[in-house]
Amino acid sequence: MRVVAFGYMTWGRRTIEAVLAAGHEIPLIVTHADSDNPYEKIFNESVAELARDREIPVLVRNRADDDEVRAAIRDADADVMVVSNWRTWLPPEVFSIPRLGTLNVHDALLPAYAGFAPLNWALINDEPEVGVTAHMMNAEFDAGDVVLQRSTAITDEDTVVDLFDRTLAMFGPITVDALELIAAGRTDWTPQDRRAASYFHRRTDEENRIDWTWPARDLFNLVRAQVDPYPNAYCYHGPERLRIVRARVTETPFGGTPGRIFIRQGNGVVIVAGADARKGRNKGLLIETVRTDDGRELGAQEYFTRMGGYLTSHPVTP
Repeated sequence: MRVVAFGYMTWGRRTIEAVLAAGHEIPLIVTHADSDNPYEKIFNESVAELARDREIPVLVRNRADDDEVRAAIRDADADVMVVSNWRTWLPPEVFSIPRLGTLNVHDALLPAYAGFAPLNWALINDEPEVGVTAHMMNAEFDAGDVVLQRSTAITDEDTVVDLFDRTLAMFGPITVDALELIAAGRTDWTPQDRRAASYFHRRTDEENRIDWTWPARDLFNLVRAQVDPYPNAYCYHGPERLRIVRARVTETPFGGTPGRIFIRQGNGVVIVAGADARKGRNKGLLIETVRTDDGRELGAQEYFTRMGGYLTSHPVTP
C-alpha cells in the first residue's frame, strides 16, 4: 500500500522503518522539529534524517493543519496514513484524506492513558500491565476504534526504561499487522469504551517532586518511573535538591512523621512515608542511591552521614 507517515522521535522512526521493511511505499513523511522539552530529547532518533536517508519527501511541522500539508497528502495518493508519536492534534480534514483512513499507534492500553507519557503515568499508578494500541483515528484524541492491542506485564523489577524497550519492540509489528488487516478490507474494529477513558498531560519537573505523604509503594513507583535518562524524582534535604536514583519499599512498617530520615537498613536509609505514618502501620521507602545537584551519585549511607532530620518537597533554608 501507499502509506503517508506522521512520526516523531524513536517511536515514529521505528514505526516508519517497519512499514518500509514490510514492502509498503511511503511517498511522504511529516515530522516535528527537534524540541527543547527535556522529555522530547529522550529516545530521539530522527525521523527527518530517516526521510533524507531514504530520499522520501518530508515536511516539518508543529501543527499539521495547513494547506501545504493537506495538498501534499492528497498528491501522495495514499491508501492509508500511519501516525506514531505525533504530538499535536490532527483535524479530520487531514486524517480523512487517505481512502482507508488513518491508523494511530499509541503506547498505552487505550482507552486508558491517552495523551502523554503513558508509560511513566501507568508505572506511577501501579498498573499491572502496559501495552500498545493501534486504532483508527477519529476527531477525538486517541479515541478511535481499536484495530489491535498488545500488552506486557509489569513486575517490581521493571523501570520505565524496561517498559519502553518492550513496548517499543511492539510498535513496528503491530503497525504492519494492522496494515495487513486494513489492506484485506477489514473494518470490524472494536469501539473504545469511553467510560474507561483517561487522558494525561505532559510530565514536567513538578510531576517529579516527591511528596512524602504518599505511601512508600507510590514513591517507589515514582522513582522507577523516572530513572535515567528521564529526569529523576527529587526532594530536598535542607536547601539542597536531592534526586532519588534507586529505592525500594521496606518489608516492615516505620512510624512517625512523613519525610523523617529514620534508620540505616541493609545498603540504604529508611525514610518514613505516608500521610498516616503516625499510626505506625506504613512501610517506609528505603533509599539506596541518590544524586546531588552537582551530578555526584552516592550510596544513601554515604550521603546521609547521620540519621534524623527530614526530607521535604521544597527547599528549607537553615
